[in-house]
Amino acid sequence: MPRRQMHMTGADGAALRAALRELRTELEVSADFSAALLAEAEHAAAHPHLPALDSTDIRFFTIDPPSSVDLDQALHLARRSSGGYRVHYAIADVAAFVTPGGPLDEETHRRVATLYFPDGRVPLHPPVLSEDAASLLPGQTRPALLWRFDLDPDGRVETVDVQRALVRSRAKLDYDGVQKAIDTGTAEEPLALLEDVGRLREALEQERGGISLSVPEQEVVEHDGTYSLSYRAPLPADGWNAQISLMAGMAAADLMLATGTGILRTLPSAPDGAVGRLRRAAKALRIDWPHHVPYAELVRSLDPHRPVHAAFLQECTALLRGAGYTVFTGGETPDPAIHSAVAAPYAHCTAPLRRLADRYAGELCVAAVAGAEPPQWAVAALDALPREMAVGTRLANMAERESVDLVEAAVLKDRVGETFEATVIDVDDREPLVGTVHLEDPAVVGRVESTTRELPLGDRIRVRLTEADPGSAKVLFAPA
Repeated sequence: MPRRQMHMTGADGAALRAALRELRTELEVSADFSAALLAEAEHAAAHPHLPALDSTDIRFFTIDPPSSVDLDQALHLARRSSGGYRVHYAIADVAAFVTPGGPLDEETHRRVATLYFPDGRVPLHPPVLSEDAASLLPGQTRPALLWRFDLDPDGRVETVDVQRALVRSRAKLDYDGVQKAIDTGTAEEPLALLEDVGRLREALEQERGGISLSVPEQEVVEHDGTYSLSYRAPLPADGWNAQISLMAGMAAADLMLATGTGILRTLPSAPDGAVGRLRRAAKALRIDWPHHVPYAELVRSLDPHRPVHAAFLQECTALLRGAGYTVFTGGETPDPAIHSAVAAPYAHCTAPLRRLADRYAGELCVAAVAGAEPPQWAVAALDALPREMAVGTRLANMAERESVDLVEAAVLKDRVGETFEATVIDVDDREPLVGTVHLEDPAVVGRVESTTRELPLGDRIRVRLTEADPGSAKVLFAPA
């Protein structure tokens, strides 16, 4: 849905920025690069390894949040004269700029992923690359890994190709604008086809038993030096765009599996008792879940704008825990090989400016399509990648969660003792007096502790703010 701005007291920007600087110190991360690394990046930006294939005639566009400048993906969709669709999907070619084994390459293995904070980002690559020379910015010719998918009329992939090419994006679009253009019928065909292809791919996801969770997310919003919080539920256009990325990730996994060398993003099946717990949560939330209805089908029927459904979707994220990376070489069959939410083999390959593993997956796929041996530098790095990515993913999740906690505490610090309407979205199985509440105004998700009775999962209750300490990023509520 469109971003909904909440009416609330803004958090003082100066104090919050100081707290965020302290958080980065605690996490031992810095946006700064050494002078030597910046010099290497500047040289790489001026002297990239450019491919021979020129595909700048394809009118690509990007879809990202309005403030984004590290643009990994650009796409173009067209109808095929024989029926079906052709999707061109350009992915930023980081390997055109980063020398394997060089100091900048070593630094990316230390950073692993871009970290996002309310007052800025800690980038994986120097901004001269990630926000300029390697970014698929509009009006600029860039090296890319160019995927081409030919789809049948039902959206199934018939042929896949990926090779290096020069591309040129014509427009930087955002999700709200894309949704409006499609809804009003003003989108030109390359963009209008995103809905057609996206819906077909969603139907195929349903057919194979995959699931995409549309969970409303908290967003930190800056207003003239102060910070506040809002909720954003994904738009249909978010999902259609995500289906293109999922299609590429599944194709990448298949290519690497066929050659016997690669890195997959995997997720084991839900542990014993997890679905049973969800059924108990559905019952408590008064969500009708007949026993013959599969979990994926139920989730697709929910409306994330309804607080009770949003609470259940939040509970569903428990089934997505345990994701990791699986490396395989020498023709071995990896175990596990499936991402249970995708319901197919899957690889991260569409965000190399922001995530280290994607560069390697892309490199292996280019070699696979060309029938060539993968470069030794890519194969040599594979064994360490799962551990590196696990560390980086934990750090990224911690940075995001603690940043939001800081903003919540800062927004609420002058409102201790006030009461708010809230929905109980989680209750601790071991301590039913402890849980999590979802406030709509302000947009806060916080811990609640009762002293007298078990918390009613799914119910709307009034809670009193008992603590809001920006110093400790702690917010605590009690039933009023």
